[in-house]
Amino acid sequence: MFYDARSNDHGLPHDPMKALIVPRPVGWISSLDEGGRVNLAPYSFFNAVGERPYIVVIGSTGWKHTAGNLAATGEFVCNLATYDLRDAVNRSSAPVPAGVDEMALAGLTPAASRLVKPPRVGESPVALECKVLEVKRLVDLEGTETASTLLLGQVVGVHIDEGLIVDGLVDITRARPISRLGYMDYAVIDEVFQMRRPQS
Repeated sequence: MFYDARSNDHGLPHDPMKALIVPRPVGWISSLDEGGRVNLAPYSFFNAVGERPYIVVIGSTGWKHTAGNLAATGEFVCNLATYDLRDAVNRSSAPVPAGVDEMALAGLTPAASRLVKPPRVGESPVALECKVLEVKRLVDLEGTETASTLLLGQVVGVHIDEGLIVDGLVDITRARPISRLGYMDYAVIDEVFQMRRPQS
């Protein structure tokens, strides 16, 4: 099949696009509002987009609490969403009013960060402390502003649970991170394979 993505006339019962760009890491973002109140939310539009320095990107559909917090305070933490924490990740996605602490709502422990003010999720085996580089409202081909905002952050600090390190390498299968697929679907990484890049 083929359809024009601009008119989105796919004829299917549900939009297939998010089921096609997969798997997507879950950006489990902790931040503080201007009053110092904790916010925690999962984002399925999330990834790393650069190194030296390491840069992460969050795509927010709509101006949500996280986007507002990052724009106002300039700091956040990316916490690794894992299979063991999947219920807490889901609970933290609840559409609650501004000022509600989703970390407490999900029964999670705030842990102090080293270089930024927002706490990290104490139960998560990996956390990336970040400072905001840019907040950009996106426009379409016609130049019309969309409901999407791009948030770029530079990683300034990294926390890794020692139990993930085997022979000097991170064994990500020990963390069992989850990834976002389409619809209500997720996947868990508990098996990996290796391929070496060609030398010529």
